Amino acid sequence: MNGLPSVDDISRDLPGILGRFRAGSTRAFSFGDGVPEAVVLTYDEFEDLGGEAKFDLAPSVLEPPQVAAELPRLLTAIRAGASPTPLVWGEEGEPEAVVLSTAQYRFLRGDDEPPAGVVDDPTQRTYTTEPLPDSKPFDLDEWAADDPFTQQILDEIRTEEGLPPRDQ
Repeated sequence: MNGLPSVDDISRDLPGILGRFRAGSTRAFSFGDGVPEAVVLTYDEFEDLGGEAKFDLAPSVLEPPQVAAELPRLLTAIRAGASPTPLVWGEEGEPEAVVLSTAQYRFLRGDDEPPAGVVDDPTQRTYTTEPLPDSKPFDLDEWAADDPFTQQILDEIRTEEGLPPRDQ
């Protein structure tokens, strides 16, 4: 895989990763030695996906030097097929990022596991977005048809926006 950061790359660049996360200039990404083995993501994304409820976490937030020391152990466990405790890390005790296995990241997002033998990077997955054959455009009036309060709110919005009233 071209451009896939190695474990050593990540260990050397932990403060830089935090800086890019803080600036919003990067998203979750995979890393590993030759194939995607683990994922780094922001703690906010981890929280938004319900990570605190899905995983048991260590009681403390690791500092970047501690993460660098823990990465070899984490990757050894991942390569052995284990699901180690995700590493929550940041600076000054503030959780800012998480490292977990690609399988744990798929579980966090609710993705299916890839077929056996397929190398999968869960941060690069694409999904079919074409409408189903029986799909039709969303109709707000149809959706609100059985709720007089919602109909009233929609009518008020239309009036405020200068839009014509809904078809009766």
